[in-house]
Amino acid sequence: MRVERICRYPVKGLSPEAMEEVRLEVGQCLPEDRLMALAQADAAFDVEKPSWARKTNFACLAANARLALLHTAYDPASRTLVIRPPEGAPVVADLSAPAGRAAVEDFVTGWLGEQARGRLRLVQAEGHRFTDIPDKAVSIIGLASLAALEQATGQALDPLRFRANIYVSGGLPWQEFDWLGQEIMLGRAKLRVFKRTQRCAATEVNPRTGERDATPPRSLRQHFGHLDLGIYATVIEAGTVAVGDALEPILP
Repeated sequence: MRVERICRYPVKGLSPEAMEEVRLEVGQCLPEDRLMALAQADAAFDVEKPSWARKTNFACLAANARLALLHTAYDPASRTLVIRPPEGAPVVADLSAPAGRAAVEDFVTGWLGEQARGRLRLVQAEGHRFTDIPDKAVSIIGLASLAALEQATGQALDPLRFRANIYVSGGLPWQEFDWLGQEIMLGRAKLRVFKRTQRCAATEVNPRTGERDATPPRSLRQHFGHLDLGIYATVIEAGTVAVGDALEPILP
């Protein structure tokens, strides 16, 4: 199996950033992955005492399909976030300054309109990641499994709907489910697979148009009897992974 695409998502709910190579550290997400989120005004997230919270506390595609129309880029060195809407000037914000964070909050709050439950708050906390599960993990999708879903539904599905970190080609459909509790080599890093990835309404959103034009969760249940596509794995030995590298299960 071969790594075809590597993605991180610096701001939860906003667009992915493609990477050619990344270093994975033990027990961590990809660098800058889900580093920040836009908390809804009624969310009680405390940046001083961060704890995991469900995605509905934040702007997210499951509830806010309109986010898919925003194209973003984050430079961790300068802490600059650029947001490009379909029309109009981009927002270029220095997140190290209160004015820059306020500019992002004001823009996305306005962009969501009534979907924003008050003014959004850009949040980040030391050592915390805004992942969909409490664990810090790397999410992996076997493209053969996605192809099986496409064949069953007769509909092409952009892999980016599923917002994984690593997309791999080769292998058999659903083969990755057999790795639960096992170790894999991903490039030069070693990971342990611990959970299947259950899919939600976020995957209904076309990442190119912002329209809800497919129902992957319902289709998965209808055709395969489950809601899962992809796996989560935790890094147990640090190392680099690059596009073109192999994914190899370690036989018990």
